[in-house]
Amino acid sequence: MRYDSILGLEHIKKHLQSTVDNDRIAHAQLFVGPTGSGILPLAIAYSRSILCRDGGAHCDAQLDALSHPDLHFSYPIASSPSASEKPVADDYIKQWRTFVKEEPYGDIAAWGQAAGLDKKELLLNVHEAAAIGKKLSLKAYEGGYKVLLIWGADHMNVAAANKLLKLIEEPPAKTVILLLAEDEDRIIKTIQSRCQVLHVPKLANDLVANGLVSSQRIDESKAQLVARQANGDYFKAQQLLANEHEDTQFEAWFIAWVRTAFKAKGNKASITDLIAWSENIASLNRDTQKRFLNYCLEFFRQALLLNYKAVPAVYLKPTSTDFLLEKFAPFIDGHKIVDINNSINEAMFHIERNGNSKIILTDLAISLTRMIHKQA
Repeated sequence: MRYDSILGLEHIKKHLQSTVDNDRIAHAQLFVGPTGSGILPLAIAYSRSILCRDGGAHCDAQLDALSHPDLHFSYPIASSPSASEKPVADDYIKQWRTFVKEEPYGDIAAWGQAAGLDKKELLLNVHEAAAIGKKLSLKAYEGGYKVLLIWGADHMNVAAANKLLKLIEEPPAKTVILLLAEDEDRIIKTIQSRCQVLHVPKLANDLVANGLVSSQRIDESKAQLVARQANGDYFKAQQLLANEHEDTQFEAWFIAWVRTAFKAKGNKASITDLIAWSENIASLNRDTQKRFLNYCLEFFRQALLLNYKAVPAVYLKPTSTDFLLEKFAPFIDGHKIVDINNSINEAMFHIERNGNSKIILTDLAISLTRMIHKQA
């Protein structure tokens, strides 16, 4: 990846390049931002500028293949039959290179699917921390800098973090450690305090739309609509396009859920319907469950915006002729949306961590009854 292939972030690119040009490269840096904003391609482009200042075409070719001997990758993994007894990132390096080339804006769920680990919790573990220490203790193959790129650093467990702390505090000479994370608060404070922190913002909708027009060959109006839905996340925008057919099914499931929740107060039979609904959603794979719950979140938000007369921000248009957003919106206001948002996000959190989907979704389905009927 090169700077000119990354959407937007021009001021950050200039800042990073200036640290290389002026020999002011911090030995430990923490990039914080949504994966869909491009922190991974940004970090790889930065690594290229560090490693290939005098490397010429040979160095560029190695970076293009993600196989430069002085660029090391670390990322969350899990045990599997194809990995070693104590799994480390290098066990999945082929899958990683393919993933980065095909989905540079991809998230942790997409990586898990690409690595064949989508049903497991992905972590940066203590075995990986030990492997990193061994790699960085060796001299640079090309005689210059070594760069370690730790993607998904917010999925590092405590044992790994403690083992890496000393290395981050006092790395070998001419070693740069780049940690990439979406949630800064999940990284222990002692590591945060030893890193130079760079916050990478969400992408502007116009940038996302332009990227879609260029890469997906769709018309401008459709690209703008998808970009607004994606809210600055280029990977989410690509997913929305790839899964367009899902929206019709998601809408039907959402409407069934909401209607049953409205009827459930004082109607015991509706509870049985909610349980049946949750079991149907639980039968899907976890990735589809999460996409559906994200769809529900957005539906509720759109209803809230319409209720508060923020019409220019409303893009959602249900295809169902007997469910109008205008009639649903008055039931979603500020004091309800907080509970709804928290409950759906909590459900996604537990699903990501391999919780029992039937229990999680049944609890969520029944909870909506209470939230919908909540009085101001």
